[in-house]
Parts: sequence; structure tokens; C-alpha cells
Amino acid sequence: MTGSERHEQADEVREFLSTRRARMTPQRAGLPVFGGNRRVTGLRREEVALLAGMSIDYYIRLERGNLRGVSDSVLDSLSHALQLDDAERAYLYDLARAATAPGRPPTATGRIRPVVLRVLDAMTDLPAYIRNRRFDILAANTLGQALYAPVYDSPLFAQRGPVNTARFLFLDPGSADFWPEWEKAANDSVAFLRTETGRSPQDKGLMDLIGELSTKSDEFAQRWARHDVKFQRSGVKQLHHPLVGDLALPYEALDLPADPGLRITVYSPEPDSPERQTLDLLASWAGSTALER
Repeated sequence: MTGSERHEQADEVREFLSTRRARMTPQRAGLPVFGGNRRVTGLRREEVALLAGMSIDYYIRLERGNLRGVSDSVLDSLSHALQLDDAERAYLYDLARAATAPGRPPTATGRIRPVVLRVLDAMTDLPAYIRNRRFDILAANTLGQALYAPVYDSPLFAQRGPVNTARFLFLDPGSADFWPEWEKAANDSVAFLRTETGRSPQDKGLMDLIGELSTKSDEFAQRWARHDVKFQRSGVKQLHHPLVGDLALPYEALDLPADPGLRITVYSPEPDSPERQTLDLLASWAGSTALER
């Protein structure tokens, strides 16, 4: 790790811990409050140290960005004191791991193995796609491409590829039509990307994407400054398709263990639901379009 990389890593630790401390209140932490003049919006450093069972000097060292050699028990105590959720706790561990034993994670080649492509194509009635850490869509089945037609058709990708959902979300005005809950989609996207930087702090392509979006989108930059993290595992995605209208689609996002950095996302509505009927209509349209070509 170069000196510049160490400095950036320390900055990230400092900002992450200070923003988590700032959101805490004595009441939430179960601490007594004496007097009404608190000059900090959240907990004081000494209060975090008290809750975590460590000296104030040691906590200051941590918040200044030095996680090198920190034990799991200390990270657990700090996570408990700051009431970190699972994603935040994992991110803190990723930061400590990078500080203690910096190294390059297994590199994803961007090539998808034939067996994975066959699995993807076999899901003819479920939209599915495979993305990397940078939210590039590397492959999608026919229904997945039809569902994400507004992304594939975006002028952003006319001269470059692959399509990228984060770039589309923040740089294409049409994204507000595709994601009716745009604010939630934007918040989640930034939190997902922040989580990925913890796992892969030396992924140059990922850092280049974040730099591009921070420069070109104030909406992205404002959210990036919050240092929020979140797991992308499952949920319900609200989409508005230009041909078939509104959809509320349950999804699962699954890592591919044999392909580090790659993840498959599958949308699976309830049988006989309006969403299922709408996807059948979209599949019929996609099939007829393919035949015309």
C-alpha cells in the first residue's frame, strides 16, 4: 500500500467512525444527560470510549484512522457502542483488514463461465442479470434485458459499454421514470457501492466510477459523504417499464463464490400475481421482438 493509499484509507476510517458517532445520542446509547448545552450533535469521543470499554486515548487513535492491528474483540466492542448494523459492522472489519494486511482481493476477470451463462439463459420466465462490483451488467437473460430496456437503451452507453446501473441512475434523467422511488434507489445504490469499496479498496475501476459520479453528480456526491453502507441481498424493487407500466418485483441477489466480485440478481414474483402476468406480457413482447430481428 502506497503512502497515498494509506492516507485515503485513514481518511475513510475517520469519516466512517465520526459519522456513526454523530448520529448517536446519549438517550439512544442509554447514557444520562446533564445540562442542556452539548456542543456535539451526537456522542462525545469519551462517551464512545466509555461504552466500548477502552481509554479515550485509544479511541481517539482509532477515530484518527489507525485500525492497524486492532483485535476482533475491540471491533466488536466498538460496533456495539456505536450500534452498528450487520453491514456497518462488516464494513468496519473490512477497513481494519485493509489496514492490517493490505493486499489485492481476487480479481474478477469479467468473463462469465459458460455453465453460469447456461443457468442464466435457462431462467426463461424470470428476469435475471449478472453484475460486477462496479454495477456493470455483464450478462442478462432475454427477460432481464427486456425488463432493463431503458438502461440498455440509454444514450450514455451508445459509445461505451457495458451498461452500468449506477451510472444510469445518476447521469441519465430518464432514471427517475424507470425508478419511481428514485430517492430510495439512489440511497441504496451509493450505500451498496460504499460497501463494495470496503471489500475491494484497491479496485481501480470501482474507484474511477466513484470519482466520475462524484464529479458529475451532486446527488451522488451528497450521498457519498454520508458514508452509509448496506448489504444487497433481497427486497422488492419498484420499477416503471415504458411498455408494461408499474412493477413491484421481489428479488434475490446472490454472490457467485467461484467468481469473486460477480453477483446474480433474479426477480421472482408470486405465481398468478399481477406482476407475474405483466412479466408474461413482457416476455411475449421480447420474444416477438427477437423474432422480428
